Amino acid sequence: MSKPVIPDGLIRHEDGRMRCWWPGTDPLYVAYHDTDWGVPERDGRALFEKLILDGFQAGLSWITILRKRDAFRAAFAGFEPEAIVGFTPAKVEALMGDAGIVRNRAKIEGTIKSARVYLDMGGAEAFANFFWDRIDHRALQPDIESRRQVQASTKLSTDLSKELKSKGFKFCGPTIVHAFMQATGMVNDHLVGCYRHAECAAFAERPSA
Repeated sequence: MSKPVIPDGLIRHEDGRMRCWWPGTDPLYVAYHDTDWGVPERDGRALFEKLILDGFQAGLSWITILRKRDAFRAAFAGFEPEAIVGFTPAKVEALMGDAGIVRNRAKIEGTIKSARVYLDMGGAEAFANFFWDRIDHRALQPDIESRRQVQASTKLSTDLSKELKSKGFKFCGPTIVHAFMQATGMVNDHLVGCYRHAECAAFAERPSA
């Protein structure tokens, strides 16, 4: 009897579970896939952190940023916008000397500018609603079966990117915004055959008050 064909984009791990292909077998990456990626995030401060980190990822791999995430949190005051807007030129220079993070001046300065925009929008709740209002506070469920169906960007991410840029946010192109939406569970892009797909789908709607 022939073995069942595993759909393109799925990997069977030693624990017997099918997972999306992209974390490979790296323990840190697999743990991120299993517990973080695709879980609907509704806290505006956490969403701000993720959008900023996705901006730092541009040109790099996410695992690079993931390995540096704790260092980023320490360097950027826990990604509290109220603290970041107070960063001085001296602080920027100190960050440029911090080997624990990605030392890119434009992205560091862009983070400070984005923190100001975040606060001008009204803070955490307003920032979260900016995204979740667009999808009626219910995570999108594309039901993707193969990695070939995974999109790098969508009309929604393109529209949101334009709005974010018009407000003054930096490093938020359509691809970055779509990756951000996937990671924060606004779009459930776990492949249907991945064991996390159904688990994340169960969190699709906003919890009752």
